[in-house]
Amino acid sequence: MKFCKKYQEYMQGQQQKKLPEVGLKKLKKILKKCRRDSSQSHKPSQTCPNQCTVCDGTFFPSLLSEMSEIVGCFNERAQKLLELHLASGFKKYILWFKGKVHKNHTALIQEGEDLVTYALINAIAIRKILKKYDKIHYSKQGQLFKSQIQTMHKEILQSPWLCELMAFHINLRETKVESRKETALFDECRLTFKDGKPSLTCDLFDSIKIDLDLTCSICLDTVFDPVSLTCGHIFCYICACSAASVSIVDGLKAANPKEKCPLCRERAVYEGAVHLEELNILLGRSCQEYWKQRLQSERVERIKQIKEHWDSQCRGIMGV
Repeated sequence: MKFCKKYQEYMQGQQQKKLPEVGLKKLKKILKKCRRDSSQSHKPSQTCPNQCTVCDGTFFPSLLSEMSEIVGCFNERAQKLLELHLASGFKKYILWFKGKVHKNHTALIQEGEDLVTYALINAIAIRKILKKYDKIHYSKQGQLFKSQIQTMHKEILQSPWLCELMAFHINLRETKVESRKETALFDECRLTFKDGKPSLTCDLFDSIKIDLDLTCSICLDTVFDPVSLTCGHIFCYICACSAASVSIVDGLKAANPKEKCPLCRERAVYEGAVHLEELNILLGRSCQEYWKQRLQSERVERIKQIKEHWDSQCRGIMGV
């Protein structure tokens, strides 16, 4: 079965949830019109030029609008689901009083799995339509557009909530209930190790695989107490603080907006950083020896920085 048909069948099954989607048929019609107009105005051997008014005036704006809606919807739903799951103490009682805490673990697993599937199948749909654009135009405008949307944070694979949901799905599946039979689209989501380096892996239909690397690019080790910057890159919390030139006590919210991501060099990515609690739980359970070593070394570093912070505060008060 062709991907477009499979995608349409999947989205039709999600109609009750009113989820935004990629208009593959509409975008293909735009490309078809481009090809038809091009064949009338150019030689048969030519395709439409790189700067195509038919495509660039409608294709990319339509796709960008749809991507924005998809990412926004996914982030909102994923954040709410994880908020329900991680709520504890007084906050959990407030949510219970509001009638939000009513789902058992099986329902939570299914909802988390459905959201992961929704994110990944839309990521594939976007990738395929951009490849089709480049194929018709014999250009790299589609790949260029993909790079541009990554800097705009409209790429769903950049979402920290996708990484959290995948970890959430694995944690609940392994610790609370037996895994139910997976859907035809969603094969398996798991934590894998290659040469000692971990990654979150998800298999979809047609042998499509998604891998999210979990190695910190600063310390070159497995991320510990992981945080995701707004650009989508994941680091250890203490490494991110070091890169942002702030102490652990002050935290990432105190970072100067001019500070850049160590990988993509984008500015103002620290203030909105997200702590990946579910991923931290998953890695802590899967890498127990490494986690014990990091806990000890991190405890020493944290005590050192806290001591330096209060020493500085005391000197400031005393005017020394």
